[in-house]
Amino acid sequence: MGNNIKYTGSVLIHPDELDRIWIDEAVRLGIPRIGLHPEGGREAHKSLAGLLKMLETPEYRATLDYANEKGIEIEYEMHAARYLLPAEEFTAHPEWFRLSADGKRVPDLNCCASNPEAIGYMARRAAETALKLYRSTKRFFFWMDDARDSACRCPDCAGYTPSEQQLIVMNAIVTELRKHIPGAKLAYLAYADCKAPPVKVKAAEGIFLEYAPMDRDFHIPMDDPSSEKNARQCAYPKPLLELFGAEEAKLLEYWLDNSMFSGWKKPPRSFTPDKPVIAADGRYYKSLGFRDLSTFACFLGYDYREQFGMSDVTPFADMLRGGGEE
Repeated sequence: MGNNIKYTGSVLIHPDELDRIWIDEAVRLGIPRIGLHPEGGREAHKSLAGLLKMLETPEYRATLDYANEKGIEIEYEMHAARYLLPAEEFTAHPEWFRLSADGKRVPDLNCCASNPEAIGYMARRAAETALKLYRSTKRFFFWMDDARDSACRCPDCAGYTPSEQQLIVMNAIVTELRKHIPGAKLAYLAYADCKAPPVKVKAAEGIFLEYAPMDRDFHIPMDDPSSEKNARQCAYPKPLLELFGAEEAKLLEYWLDNSMFSGWKKPPRSFTPDKPVIAADGRYYKSLGFRDLSTFACFLGYDYREQFGMSDVTPFADMLRGGGEE
């Protein structure tokens, strides 16, 4: 018999893709949350700044109000480190920035995770930003920058893995968030260089796991042994869940990510979700203990509809409604 575990989830879309049509579709399909995800990459700090400007407009707030009235929760998930520690601070505080592999301080990505002034500055900026995220839940997602090999290599940071450096930053941010927003929670993003569980640093109260297995075969079920790439990814979830706990852990997949399948370039390509993979992956992740099963769903907005009609996200909704495992 199936169990009585209830599953939740969200679709992550670019802020300019949010409209009443997307909201109504989420309501119709029983998708409880929409995550707003400013574009990643090396310009993610600019995308985040653009989102904050959108949130100041009555028109965009009215759309978010409509979502709230329809019972759809709104969250904001973004690569934020460079926004929280702007390159403009480099002249006055070069020691706040990471030491690269060639032995130079550089204001390009992330930070020096062992510098308490840098971390404190980022934490305060995160709290200020969180208070501007209109209609947000109390779960926050201030991810590190969207790049590999971008951890600090200074003598004090060298003893910490990228995962541990991330958790140092996230611990400081969640502590500051909870001063201003009681009960605030913050994601630790297991992604890119940060999939191996941190060992030397323990999670502060309010930290939860978000696992994003980007380095996978997208058209082979995650637990299919025929895929060497997927087999490597399957080594991470269990120890991560054991460390952070499964009850609040969030999976972030790419099942509907037409931005990826379009090569991150517009116009978007026609997209057909891989229903068998979504269903099989859902069974696998549920068996591990994930209760929050979410996916990127970018490049499926108004411009997609103009070319191809309404996108089909029912396979994701069907998986989400599928309940527990047999």
